[in-house]
Amino acid sequence: MADERAAAALARIERALDRIERAAADGTTGNTEGNGGGSDAELRRVRAAHAALRARVEGAIGEIDRVLAEGDAGLEEVR
Repeated sequence: MADERAAAALARIERALDRIERAAADGTTGNTEGNGGGSDAELRRVRAAHAALRARVEGAIGEIDRVLAEGDAGLEEVR
């Protein structure tokens, strides 16, 4: 059950990162002024936010991996 929740959470994170990367690559930032891309400053802000989010997600995935590995090790000890 925990593995399914972790897998679902990782899938959601990956989809969100994909959307952010696509938006950064094509220059869209959610700007509603009709110019599609916004200013260079806005694009830099979005890219910085993306990098920060990616770092947090990588840290969370590392923590999930660690917890799962500890759980696997605990199961081996019980057997």
